[in-house]
Amino acid sequence: MRLLGAAAVAALGRGRAPASLGWQRKQVNWNACRWSSTGVIPNEKIRNIGISAHIDSGKTTLTERVLYYTGRIAQMHEVKGKDGVGAVMDSMELERQRGITIQSAATYTMWKDVNINIIDTPGHVDFTIEVERALRVLDGAVLVLCAVGGVQCQTMTVNRQMKRYNVPFLTFINKLDRLGSNPARALQQMSQIVRYGEIPAELRAVAADHRQELIECVANSDEQLGEMFLEEKIPSISDLKQFEELL
Repeated sequence: MRLLGAAAVAALGRGRAPASLGWQRKQVNWNACRWSSTGVIPNEKIRNIGISAHIDSGKTTLTERVLYYTGRIAQMHEVKGKDGVGAVMDSMELERQRGITIQSAATYTMWKDVNINIIDTPGHVDFTIEVERALRVLDGAVLVLCAVGGVQCQTMTVNRQMKRYNVPFLTFINKLDRLGSNPARALQQMSQIVRYGEIPAELRAVAADHRQELIECVANSDEQLGEMFLEEKIPSISDLKQFEELL
């Protein structure tokens, strides 16, 4: 962030762009903007996103990857890597030693002209108050599930907290490369335990319309499937496999 002189600060207080910033003769609605290290950003270009999960689900590692692939950091480091550097979000020495998040940590990245503020929250039940504090300022969140552990106790706690503060979220299934991973089971647990379907309720009607379009497209591609479509029959798995072989 640029340091402003007294004259510039006074100009900002009067709602005008200070000449010292090179913004002469520009009308700026300062109430609809925020200062950041990259300059002045309109509110509609700012998103506050939280990452929450049960402990050891890979939240901090996921955040490290997001920062790397968006160009925010030049190198990726593991939470308890052999190089001893640790992840960017683990700033406390105790966090680096234990490999857990104790305090919510915030950073930012830019993606397609949008400033994304990322808040990495603790997953341990003892630090759930940190999650509670972060949820109050979020526009949305990512609920990380471990493909091995699935839905766990802190997952349900975070889910209740998100409902309380009306925070929309999407689910990210992590650790698919781990031995014993079962993403299908994790999805089933989300449906049965947390009571969320794979398609959000407000998008089910749209999904049904697109499904009908897909069925009609497939029916037009094969005569046998077309007859089944006209007769309103549901094709079996073997019928679909035969169609796949023809393709």
